[in-house]
Amino acid sequence: MKSLAEGGRRRSKEARAHSFVHEGHRLVYDEYGSGPRHVLLLPGLLFPRWLNDPLATALAAQGFHVYTLDLLGHGESDRPREMWAYSMTRFGSQAIALLDHVGAEQAVVGGPSLGANTTLEAAALAPERIRGMVISMPVLDNALLACALAFTPLLVALTFGAPAMRGLAAVARRVPRGLSHLTDTGLDWLSQDPKPSASLLQGLFYGRIAPPHEMWHELRQPALVIGHPRDPIHPFSDADQLVRELPNARLVRSGWILELWTSPERLTGEIARFAADCWRGVGAGSTRRTRRRPATVRTRRTRSASSN
Repeated sequence: MKSLAEGGRRRSKEARAHSFVHEGHRLVYDEYGSGPRHVLLLPGLLFPRWLNDPLATALAAQGFHVYTLDLLGHGESDRPREMWAYSMTRFGSQAIALLDHVGAEQAVVGGPSLGANTTLEAAALAPERIRGMVISMPVLDNALLACALAFTPLLVALTFGAPAMRGLAAVARRVPRGLSHLTDTGLDWLSQDPKPSASLLQGLFYGRIAPPHEMWHELRQPALVIGHPRDPIHPFSDADQLVRELPNARLVRSGWILELWTSPERLTGEIARFAADCWRGVGAGSTRRTRRRPATVRTRRTRSASSN
């Protein structure tokens, strides 16, 4: 079966695909740029890592060493069919495992939606590894009812309507790519096998969606929180609440949910300046000691993530 990338994604020339093994599962990531100023970008729910490709390319052009990760169940990473394989805390540990694998002591970590919540989990798990957080469209207390109303029908469709969803996925895989980055990414979202996607949603439903409130004031890393109006699944009130409770956070208001992809200049500039502030004193050309990869974690780099 073809991977999502083989299905027609236009891979950025700057992206170098690799993979490693964490807790028995293969995780795939792209690498952009070089140097000691590491940035890790995480995907939205069920989206592949190349959702963040434009931002990663822009940050690499400004001297950052950027990684985009397919979390377990996403993109070209392994997609186990058991719900117990998925949880927010596991996603957080996968982000830290990527830093271990590439030898990065610290990184600015961030992403939209699921990526935002995973960033919070990674910061709670290993705060010393997180140089800063870019939290875009967090899904917290005020989103719970809307998420239940939106994702319950999706879960039912993926579980009990699996034959129809597989048919839809087969059609989506045949649609030519190249119209736009968002269109291609949306088609890839539709092209997935429904069973692992259903298991992932079930795993998230039965676990916590973010670190508990009593931990928020302990997350002292600099944080750039991005929120936007008129979206019940990513309500602005969640972003505002998070900024009020994190000790070192700043709020940026986005015009709408897709601004970072349709008119990215303003938000990309905000994120680049934030990352530069986090890494102030560490130049793009300087050297920095990196951590050794744990001997207990079997890792592997590949020339092409889709070659396995």
